[in-house]
Amino acid sequence: MLRTLGLIILTALLAGGCAHDPRLNPDTRYLNGTRTTHERGPRSPADNISYWDGDHVSGSPSIRISLSEQCAYFYKGGELVGIAAISSGREGFSTTPGSFKILQKNKDHVSSIFGNYVDRDGNILRKDIDRRKDPMPPGGIYDGAKMPFFMRFVGGTGMHEGFLPGYAASHGCIRMPGYMAEIFFNNVSIGTPVTVVH
Repeated sequence: MLRTLGLIILTALLAGGCAHDPRLNPDTRYLNGTRTTHERGPRSPADNISYWDGDHVSGSPSIRISLSEQCAYFYKGGELVGIAAISSGREGFSTTPGSFKILQKNKDHVSSIFGNYVDRDGNILRKDIDRRKDPMPPGGIYDGAKMPFFMRFVGGTGMHEGFLPGYAASHGCIRMPGYMAEIFFNNVSIGTPVTVVH
């Protein structure tokens, strides 16, 4: 019964396409709601696009990421079992299209390039910095951006939990809601194919 209901919902989502969701309109400021855990603090906003029905499906996993639709599709044995709303690379930091494989998994990954400069007490001195070009203020400490459930698939680019403003806004990575990043993370392994298309 639940599987049938899930397939009906999935069919409706595919018929409408992720790109037609009003939350993916560039004028949208926020997605509805937030999820919080005591372990990691604020999580990505919840959404009504993301979906998972793959726990009882077998077969080799693969992922297809559509930049135009701002969605990631998860397959097992060629059967679509999940969809995640995403935020890909913004202008100047575009996500590279192509065929890749999962190269690394790191549940507690922290960016070595992007983050904040903070003081010894953790107060932000300079926000959203790029270490390659933003000098550290005197007494500053680099605090790398948290990228939970990181799944690297090319260079420094990977999928991970992150904020979804409703449009492409990342430095090239594929951000997804926290609960979907965790599901994807738990269902891929090193070598899982990842295809990124426009």
